[in-house]
Amino acid sequence: MGHGHHHHTYLSALNEERYQEARKVTLVGSAVDLLLGIAKIVVGYIGNSQALIADGIHSFSDLATDGLVLFAVKHGRREADEKHPYGHGRIETLTTVILGVALIGIAIGIAYDASLRLMHPDLLMHPGWLALVVATISIVSKEAIYQYTIKTAEKHNSNLLRANAWHSRSDAISSVIVVIGVLGSMAGFEYLDALAAIGVGLMVGKIGFDLAWQSAQELIDTAMEPEEIEQITKAIQSVDDVVALHMLRTRRMGSDGLVDVHILVNPKISVSEGHRVSDTVRAQIMREVEAVTDVMVHIDPEDDEKAAPCSGLPLRKEVLEILERRWQGLEAAKHIEETVLHYLDGKIHVELLLPFGETKDIAEAQSMADKLNRLAREEECIADVQIHFH
Repeated sequence: MGHGHHHHTYLSALNEERYQEARKVTLVGSAVDLLLGIAKIVVGYIGNSQALIADGIHSFSDLATDGLVLFAVKHGRREADEKHPYGHGRIETLTTVILGVALIGIAIGIAYDASLRLMHPDLLMHPGWLALVVATISIVSKEAIYQYTIKTAEKHNSNLLRANAWHSRSDAISSVIVVIGVLGSMAGFEYLDALAAIGVGLMVGKIGFDLAWQSAQELIDTAMEPEEIEQITKAIQSVDDVVALHMLRTRRMGSDGLVDVHILVNPKISVSEGHRVSDTVRAQIMREVEAVTDVMVHIDPEDDEKAAPCSGLPLRKEVLEILERRWQGLEAAKHIEETVLHYLDGKIHVELLLPFGETKDIAEAQSMADKLNRLAREEECIADVQIHFH
C-alpha cells in the first residue's frame, strides 16, 4: 500500500498545482475580457465603429469560455469516486469540444457580418481615432493573455487551456482586423475592414475545428501516437522475463495516457514472481514513456490468442477429488505432500511431491510413479503427472 499511496499523493499534489495555475491564468484572462468587452462596446457605440462593437461581443464570448474552463478544471480534477472510478478527466475533454464548436460559431459570425457589409456599402461605418486606440489596447492585452495561457497549457499538457489560449488570440486577431478596417476606412478604402474580418473568421474557424476534432477523438478512445506506442513496446520488451506481449491497447483521458497490455511469462514461475514481473513492466513503461500515467498489466502463462482455452477445466478442489478417486487404495497417494497444477493448452499438468523414505529402492519408486501417472491420465482433462521424491 505504502508505495501506491505515496504515488497517489504525488499525483494529487501535481494535480493541485496544475489546477491552481490553470485557474490563475484563466481568472486573469476573464478580468481582461470583462474590461475590454465593456470598453469596446461603449467606444464602438460612441466612436461609430460597428467592427469594434462586434469585437466587444467577441470579448464577452471569451468571458463565457473562461467560465467554462474554470468549471472544467475544477470538476475535471476531482478524485475518482464510486460512480467515476477512472476519475473525471473526460470533463476537460468534453469542454474542449464545446470550446472548439464555440470558436467555429464565432468564426461564422465574424465572416457573415463582414460579407453583409461588403454587399451593402451604405452599412460600412466610418470610425475614428478613439476606436483605433481601444482596438490597439485590445491587441496588446489579448496577445499577452494568449502567451501566458499557452505557456501554462504546454507546461501541463492541457488541450483545454490550449483551446482557451486560442480564444484569447482570436480576440486579438479580430482587434487587428478592426485596426486595419478603421485605418482603411479613415484612408478611404471602405471595404478593407470587411475583407479583413472574413480572413479572421476563416482562421478562427480552423482553430476551432482542430480543437473540437482532436478532443472528439479522445472521447471515443483513440489510441496514443504511433511513436509513443513504439516506445511502450520497447519498454515492455526490455524486461528480461517477458517472453512476448500482445493485446497492447492505449488511450488518452485529459492529460493522462492509459495503457492495457497482456504479457507472456514462463508458465513454470510462481504467482508472486509473475506479479513481480508485471510490476517491473509497469514501472518500466512509466519511466520510459513520458505520456503514460497508468498501466494495467495482465499476465499470461501462454499466448491466449493461439493456445487451446483452459476455461472449461475443473479447479483445484475438484481436480484433487478426481485424483483421489482414481488413486483409491494406492499406498503412495496417502503420502503426497504437495500438489502443483499447471493449466496449459487446455490440459492440466500435475506435479506431486513425495517423501522418498516410503520406498525401498529406485525401481519401486519408478513403478509407483508410473502407476499414479497411468491412472490419472485416464481423466480426459489431465495431461500428465510428474513426481518429485525428496
